[in-house]
Amino acid sequence: MEKFTTIQTTAVPLNIEDVDTDQIIPARFLKATTREGFGDNLFRDWRYNSDNTPKQDFVLNNPIYSGDILVVGKNFGCGSSREHAAWAIYDYGFKVVVSSFFADIFRNNALNNGLLPVVVSPDFLSSLFAAIRENPAAAIKVDLENQEITIVATGQKEKFDINSYKKTCLVNGYDDIDYLLSLKDQVEAFEQSR
Repeated sequence: MEKFTTIQTTAVPLNIEDVDTDQIIPARFLKATTREGFGDNLFRDWRYNSDNTPKQDFVLNNPIYSGDILVVGKNFGCGSSREHAAWAIYDYGFKVVVSSFFADIFRNNALNNGLLPVVVSPDFLSSLFAAIRENPAAAIKVDLENQEITIVATGQKEKFDINSYKKTCLVNGYDDIDYLLSLKDQVEAFEQSR
């Protein structure tokens, strides 16, 4: 996985609540066993008409919005436990998803796959949507080390929580196995002491 410390980028607003994993990546696209290629079908039924032409009114098809941050409504990632939802968002190019609430399994799947889910207060989420609506080029800064998200133009910021183990993994670009390998010397020393 890529190392994650701080990013400052524009954001894509998807102000819809209760987005489930089947809306994120429809079940008919779950045929692959590797993580690559799922971004092509992210929000497939919302992004494309039945004839595969882009729906002009969907935010991912609007060229004024771009960036590495997806800002979403509350209860994002509910529904089935499919890990492919996190794969699709990450493969599309997002590094961070911001909401006031994530479904637990989605949040864990995101963290396990290098995608940072940032939980903010409903008021801060409203401020993010307003800032992006007012200026689609508004910069958002996410500082993982200090666990802080900032609307750069206004300086409005908020702290966010993250499991310390998952934070260590993201900062170092580790998956679970990489983390264990990073402790190899300590594991060998422990074995020899027994």
